[in-house]
Amino acid sequence: MSDKPHILIIEARFYEEISDMLLAGAVEAIEEAGCTYETIEVPGALEMPLCMKYACEAGEYDAVVALGAVIRGETTHYDIVSEDSCRGLMQISLDYSMPFGNGIQTCENMEQTIARADKNQKNKGGGAARAALRMLEIENQMYPKIMANYEALTDAHNDDMTEMEAAS
Repeated sequence: MSDKPHILIIEARFYEEISDMLLAGAVEAIEEAGCTYETIEVPGALEMPLCMKYACEAGEYDAVVALGAVIRGETTHYDIVSEDSCRGLMQISLDYSMPFGNGIQTCENMEQTIARADKNQKNKGGGAARAALRMLEIENQMYPKIMANYEALTDAHNDDMTEMEAAS
């Protein structure tokens, strides 16, 4: 990896106009931060968690941003898609300690969605990218402390093993 953080943007392109607006905000925030990025498209929000898992396992990304929209319709499908995609993404972020920004917009109608996606209005794509970048900063701040704690735990475990061997 280069010295610049490399961010993966996962786009659910079900609503292409919305995806384009979210992407514009995210790219602007990532470029302003001096980071590199690449994008990958998935059909919809439910496909995002598996794509993020693949990205984590590839080991080429420092953070992930998920962008898309789920708009309420006439059935309960909205609830399933919005809840399961978010739950899956958060679980993978936790499982892999991957800094993550959730830019999936869950809205009642297209008007709300456009207001959130447009970088000249609520700019939720930019917000998701900034959230992922901030979590990456926190990870980098905490990493030395995590490693020091890991080393202390390993040393304590090795001391316990040495004492057990000496006692037997």
